[in-house]
Amino acid sequence: MPVHFNTCLLIDDNYIDNFVTRKILESGKYADNIIVIQSAQDAINALRDGSIKPDAIFLDIRMPMMSGFEFLQEYEALDLDNKGVVKIFMLSSSLDPTDMNKSMGNKYVARFVHKPLTHQALEELST
Repeated sequence: MPVHFNTCLLIDDNYIDNFVTRKILESGKYADNIIVIQSAQDAINALRDGSIKPDAIFLDIRMPMMSGFEFLQEYEALDLDNKGVVKIFMLSSSLDPTDMNKSMGNKYVARFVHKPLTHQALEELST
């Protein structure tokens, strides 16, 4: 069964990457709602105030101001009722095995996905 999300939150400072990821999610009907935030701190604020309640987060690692790993530290401290069921996918162009290992060592990260996101990668998320 293909993966499907009610609300996806894309957190990436790169407009082009967000555009591509959004188009892949839309064209494959993988998500009903797609919210794009270009700042990890803005995403933390939106999660904290409850204005966004995603069931999936696609999170870039390398961003200015707050990295994906720093986002995960802030996320850990949030008091969210759905935190245990939100699937976080680290979406990165990094080929550094340290990034992959650090991502997969985090209890909130479901999978490390290489950019650009593809239909095949999304299909593999459901396995």
